[in-house]
Amino acid sequence: MKAKVHVTLKRGVLDPQGKAIAHALHTLGFDGVEDVRAGKVIELQLKSTDEATARQEVEAMCNKLLANTVIEDYAIELVA
Repeated sequence: MKAKVHVTLKRGVLDPQGKAIAHALHTLGFDGVEDVRAGKVIELQLKSTDEATARQEVEAMCNKLLANTVIEDYAIELVA
């Protein structure tokens, strides 16, 4: 089973990388961009074939290592 973890800064947390991207896009003429929030995607190949077990394992990984839950949110996407 494959898992994708999408990690982004929580709303209200300053995102300097997002601001820099937005500024660069405006400089390049993309004036329709109102806001940018940068994040990361982590792809994991799991041995588990049970969706509930896989989700539980990935949740633990996120809480212990993959995301700083004080300032970041994460979303898990599982693909069998």
